[in-house]
Amino acid sequence: MVSALGLGAMGMTGGAYGAADRAESIATVHAALDAGVTLIDTSDHYGTGHNEMLLAEALRGRRRDDYQLSVKFGALVSPDGAFLGQDNRPVAVKSRLAQSLTRLGVDHIDVYRPARLDPAVPVEDTIGAIKEMVEAGYVRHIGLSEVGADTIRRAHAVHPIADLQIEYSLISRAVEAEVLPALRELGIGMTAYGVLSRGLISGHWDPAAVRPGDHRAMMPRFSGDNAAHNLALVEALRRVAATKGCTVAQLAIAWVAAQDPGIVTVVGARTRKRLSEALPALDLELTASDLAVIEQAVPAGSARGDRYPAAMMASVGVGN
Repeated sequence: MVSALGLGAMGMTGGAYGAADRAESIATVHAALDAGVTLIDTSDHYGTGHNEMLLAEALRGRRRDDYQLSVKFGALVSPDGAFLGQDNRPVAVKSRLAQSLTRLGVDHIDVYRPARLDPAVPVEDTIGAIKEMVEAGYVRHIGLSEVGADTIRRAHAVHPIADLQIEYSLISRAVEAEVLPALRELGIGMTAYGVLSRGLISGHWDPAAVRPGDHRAMMPRFSGDNAAHNLALVEALRRVAATKGCTVAQLAIAWVAAQDPGIVTVVGARTRKRLSEALPALDLELTASDLAVIEQAVPAGSARGDRYPAAMMASVGVGN
């Protein structure tokens, strides 16, 4: 059991979305825990390990049972941050887990999951290796990330899968066709990341604010005419939010949460200000009428541009 809203730590290190302030990042983790957020998501490749070390500092002195760590593993990156592929070999599973435990300063990971599929390794072999780590007490639950329904079923046959982490938002709805029904059938939860589409539908994003090194500069949805079209959708959403007395971000988060009781929304807040805006979304109730109005403002498939560059889209199990 985790909080209905989780904190994604990716943006706190590595410059994926521009520079981050270390002290503010740690303060944001503290504020999240104090507000009742228990799920914290990271990956061993975020900041090439620095993200886990930052979390170790932020979590020092907290009772281990008061929070759950979701850790992705296996992504290969070069010193300049370029994505080199995925290594999900059983031996790599155990080696990467040992490194994460050390960097995080904990004796177990609550949910351990491959960041992406490794085309060279059957998913059964990867899940089998994590299963051994569950039996040894180093991992509590097994998760998946960015995979399709067939992979979910194959993995679940080896060991019960706790949840799937996958992008899901008003403008990223590919999971609705096959993935979400499969999760419901198998009793598997979802941690939905990208609920604000990396800030694009937060109501705050400004194209002029993208700085060198910000990954969004390479993402089709944030480029040129695509960005202009997508920001027009945000303005339509802003008008709906005004009628509900909430912000665009709160409405977007609440919409994802309203799609299924098994969904936990993960927000990548890097500051206490953004966290404090996200938290009230948990109390925002959307009626069937509200959901219909939102659907009319931002229909499924209305966004333009892929959510990743072409090379990275090839590594995910579902599309946009």
